[in-house]
Amino acid sequence: MTDLVQEKVEQAVGILREKNIDVWLTWVRETSAARDPVLPLIFGTDLTWNSALILTSTGERIAIVGNLELDTAKGTRAYSEVYGYDKSVRELMREIFTRLDPKQIAVNFSKEDPLADGLSHGMYQVLEEELGEIYAMRLISAEEIIGELRGRKTPEELCRIQAAIDSAEEIYAEAFAFLRPGKTEREINEFMIAQTKSRSLETAWIEQGCPTVNTGPESPIGHTFPTDLKVEPGHVIHFDFGVRQENYCSDLQRMAYVLRSGENEAPEPVRRGFDTMLASIDAAVKLVKPGALGKDIDAAARYVVVNAGYPEYMHGTGHAVGMAVHDGGAMIGPLWEKYGNRPTLPLDEGNVFTIEPSLTIPVFGHVSIEEMIVVTKSGAEYLSKPQRELFLVQG
Repeated sequence: MTDLVQEKVEQAVGILREKNIDVWLTWVRETSAARDPVLPLIFGTDLTWNSALILTSTGERIAIVGNLELDTAKGTRAYSEVYGYDKSVRELMREIFTRLDPKQIAVNFSKEDPLADGLSHGMYQVLEEELGEIYAMRLISAEEIIGELRGRKTPEELCRIQAAIDSAEEIYAEAFAFLRPGKTEREINEFMIAQTKSRSLETAWIEQGCPTVNTGPESPIGHTFPTDLKVEPGHVIHFDFGVRQENYCSDLQRMAYVLRSGENEAPEPVRRGFDTMLASIDAAVKLVKPGALGKDIDAAARYVVVNAGYPEYMHGTGHAVGMAVHDGGAMIGPLWEKYGNRPTLPLDEGNVFTIEPSLTIPVFGHVSIEEMIVVTKSGAEYLSKPQRELFLVQG
């Protein structure tokens, strides 16, 4: 983890230069209770007393921590200047900011990005007091910096994400072999969780709902928990699942159909829904490249679904994935108020996204496939093995 912290701190300095921002300050305390989402990337462990991690566009890497955490800060080998204190951080803070004299101080708060919004209102007020009036007036949001830092995956980050994807795909293979009529959503969920734990892994989100399993048209759709509904012939079965491996996540959706007596393939409405999903994903992936806007990619995917006669799906087409399963920065989504400005942020090389349109087929159930891609210089590259064929379960 320490080597990764060094990589990300170095990357952050470069982003500050690109954005022409003098200083980025991450201001935290008691992070075991209220962890700042960016802390694992730039420090790697918790901090207790009021602490400041300061990076500058000219290359300074400064950590101010309580003396009991001085050795931990030095051990990251990411900060060239490490200062400790016992009673009050104010004198150190004012001394260092007077020396740096930044015109702007980007701080860990955001109206748009939840993963750039780790600073509580109370800690913001404390920071104003510690800096003094002059520098308190120079505070701006660090959301641009944090979004870019989370989004631009290093080679090591991509390796960890790929490993998490590979593990999730292995568990999906086990789950498809386990599927049969009579199994409940809950039983399938518990089976996949057991497979995850047997590999000494964690689920990518709360395990009661990871995987989400939906069988047939009566199953509740969304961020829900599996029920005691049983798999039956004529059901579409939908999964949403990912694992956390070496602190990085995967997030994949897959689907199957349970054959009814006399069927050797899915009926036309199911095949049409599945094919619409593939076409929607293809339309999105075709537009992915550095500089593309998430709103435009979302519009292309959404058009395929609506033009095929299905209702518009009420969620974004894709989100970033990294240390968090719903990572920060740009997203592939519509210009809805709840998404703020994130769909207008340009995609960047190294960004990892899901592509996940959806639709519902009356009588049969929910249809959604979710793939993971990385943005490269030449466009999108699949990290997951795309589901191009509908998995059929014998009834």
